[in-house]
Amino acid sequence: MRTVTLYFLILFLSLFGVVRAQQTDDIGTETVTVVKPYSPSVSDAFKIKLDPVINDSIELQKKPIEYVIFSVPVASTFTPAKAKAARVEKRPPPTLYNSYASVGLGNFNNAIVDFYTSREVGRDENLFDVGLTHFSSRGDIDSTPLDTDFYNTNLDLSFAKKDRDYDWSVGLGLGHQLYNWYGLESSTFTDTQINGIDELQNYFNAEANAQLTVEDSFFKNGKLLVRRFWDALESGENRAVFKTELEIPISSELVNFKTKVDYVGGEFENASLNSTTNTSGIAYGHLIVGVNPSFVVLRDELTLHLGANLVYGTDLERSNGNFFIYPAITASYRLVEDQVIAYGGIEGDLNQNSYYDFVGENPFVSPTLEIQPTDQQYMGYAGLKGQLTTNIGYNVKGFYRAENRRPLFFLNPQNLFRDDEGGYNFGNSFQVFYDDIRTLGFFAEINVDINRNFTLGLNGEYFNYNTETDNPAWNLPEIQGSLFMDYQISDKWYAGANLFFVGEREDLRSVAAENTPPNEFVSNIITLDSFFDANVHLGYRFNDQLSIFAKVSNLANNNYERWSNFRVQGFQALAGVSYKFDF
Repeated sequence: MRTVTLYFLILFLSLFGVVRAQQTDDIGTETVTVVKPYSPSVSDAFKIKLDPVINDSIELQKKPIEYVIFSVPVASTFTPAKAKAARVEKRPPPTLYNSYASVGLGNFNNAIVDFYTSREVGRDENLFDVGLTHFSSRGDIDSTPLDTDFYNTNLDLSFAKKDRDYDWSVGLGLGHQLYNWYGLESSTFTDTQINGIDELQNYFNAEANAQLTVEDSFFKNGKLLVRRFWDALESGENRAVFKTELEIPISSELVNFKTKVDYVGGEFENASLNSTTNTSGIAYGHLIVGVNPSFVVLRDELTLHLGANLVYGTDLERSNGNFFIYPAITASYRLVEDQVIAYGGIEGDLNQNSYYDFVGENPFVSPTLEIQPTDQQYMGYAGLKGQLTTNIGYNVKGFYRAENRRPLFFLNPQNLFRDDEGGYNFGNSFQVFYDDIRTLGFFAEINVDINRNFTLGLNGEYFNYNTETDNPAWNLPEIQGSLFMDYQISDKWYAGANLFFVGEREDLRSVAAENTPPNEFVSNIITLDSFFDANVHLGYRFNDQLSIFAKVSNLANNNYERWSNFRVQGFQALAGVSYKFDF
């Protein structure tokens, strides 16, 4: 009992102390005096020795062991080879030859000859080139009683020298063309009249040219052309053109200067066929001097040319001249890298015309032309070009052009009052008529590289003409387009095609009358049908040097009129051989 009482007393005092401790907020303070700062250290631990000492009276001694190798020879043919990195097989580079010759013959007695050679002269990069081309036909066309033969031969010689800082070249060109004014429909004239027509015309030209290009200089290049052009009826023309280009850097921009001096002069022995008398010939001479300064702005995505074209034109025969100021502004901007490039501009110029250029466009003109320059007041255009994909390119453009004295071709009047040396006064030749024209046009093209061996191109154009005289735009189509393709069938075979379409055109047929102005001649407007022409070619290469080819022209056998009364040959087939060699 006393023991129990003692336990309860101890428990009671303990609980009383806890309650007192909880009721006391201040636990008091004590002072701790540090006699020495604490600096712990690590002592070496006891390590077991790697080779303990063994104290054993029955320790055994190790006995030495001897090994003997018994070698048996084994026959082996294995020879280790050094490892080599794998390489992609390369095609051998094609062999290059400095000369080329091609000959072909076909129906209508068509013949082509093409020759070219390029030779190095001396140890430097000096090249002497010779080129000869010939295309002729001696076939007849059923729609006309006159001869339809033609020849076209050109010989070009050139020498070029390249240096580190500049390069220059000089050249000489000779040409001969033979055409006939065969544009008479059958049964139009009597046999006596037809037998009296001398429809043959010959054109000749000789020209010299030179060019100089300089690197890392404000003078960029200079070009010179001198040409003499004449025909078999005592017509002759001289032409001289000199052009230069200078480029001066200013800060981070460029200032560009282009200059030109263009002279043309000549004479025709005979008067215009709008006159019933041939009393005097026609003489002409024009000099054009122009300066085209422009400020060039180059940015990451923008290329901008801001300039003007200052031109002075002189009519040397009439001793009068005029000063012209034309715009010269062009720009291009990359909207989406190479996928979409916007471009546009407004430009103008005084363009020189010549007898040589007219013959190149229409070889059936009469040697009785009036030669004047064309005042292209301005041409504004805007478009988009780029690549839809890596192998599809496109170009679309719209433009508006204002031209004064634009040359147009239409038929000469039938003038039986004239007895000229050449037989071009039977309504079977063309004259040049100048008109002021405003043209609205649209152009679109697409080029597709289907693969490395097949390419395809398609383009089309639309024109809307507004003339000052309210006449049609003679012999100009409103719609035209073309398609071409090239296909490398295999290493040996290749093929290609060219198709083009030309829309309807209008011409004027008239008859000259004495003591009557040309605008009162009896005349009527004729419409030339649109036409489609398809041409294909196929070739086979025996080796790097020898190949054969075949060409088919006018596949549809359509004797369409390229010019009024001048029908073309029908289906034409030609085959030939080409050979490359070192000369």
